[in-house]
Amino acid sequence: MFDSPLSASAYDILQVAADADDETLRRAFRVRLRETHPDTGGDAVRFVEVQRAWELVGTPEARAAYDRGRGAVSAAPEAEGAWTPPRARQDTRPRARSAGQPGGWRRERYLTLIREWVGRGTEVPDPYDAQLVRSAPREIRRLLADALAEEATARIVADLGMGYSVWHDVAASGRSGDLDEKLDHIVLGPSGLYGVLSEDFGGPVGFRRGEIIGPAVVGAPVSDLLSRMRVVARAARVRFSGAIVVLPDNDLAQQITELGSVRGTPVVVAGRSALATVLRRGVTGARDIGGNEVFDVRTRLDATVRFV
Repeated sequence: MFDSPLSASAYDILQVAADADDETLRRAFRVRLRETHPDTGGDAVRFVEVQRAWELVGTPEARAAYDRGRGAVSAAPEAEGAWTPPRARQDTRPRARSAGQPGGWRRERYLTLIREWVGRGTEVPDPYDAQLVRSAPREIRRLLADALAEEATARIVADLGMGYSVWHDVAASGRSGDLDEKLDHIVLGPSGLYGVLSEDFGGPVGFRRGEIIGPAVVGAPVSDLLSRMRVVARAARVRFSGAIVVLPDNDLAQQITELGSVRGTPVVVAGRSALATVLRRGVTGARDIGGNEVFDVRTRLDATVRFV
């Protein structure tokens, strides 16, 4: 809640303008609290959202921090916790072998479009400024949300250890040449070879007939993921064990949902906190890769993979 570029802001939840005075804000909070209280027929989820929104902007100090920080601390690439290549880390823990820049293509696209949206010739001192991100069209905010999702996955996979290899932002456009047709991640480990999609739709999702559905879901994510995996599989002459879609924990009713075999490939949807578990234990029905085959698959991918 409130931690994604696609999330409704605290002001949206309270249904006031971002520059509303303190008294207007207080009255709006009381009205929303009455409207959403479960004892009067309101929605419990919205009731919690209203309370959380008030915690964020209910005092001058909290409001100032919220206005200054939302969309900046969490989105800026240099922020603490942002993905960095393994060599940049100071600790000595074994890391997964990594290639490519997770979220790089989406961040570049976001920076281009946010400046175009503001207007050519207009200076943009901080493209991750809280109010700027919040006011941008959803299509632009979605690029930033996806970049952050890809970076979050990269951090999780990197911590799995030296038994894993991962390629980020892999070109998978086939003959179309469309750069947006990419595989967010390819992960090779003891449990198999997986194509991974990192997404943030900005709200809860459901499932129907092997696909992800929901009010904010764009296109057919599972179908698109499988199509891009096929492009890479043909080029590298490898066979994927399964497909994984990673979503924010709060957008899922349960943290691991196996969709079964879709177009002959086992598919699982996992919350971020469950991704490491899925990659370590594997996906039901997925083909294991062991022995010399791991090295052969890695060599083929290294020779074939191109990055967007």
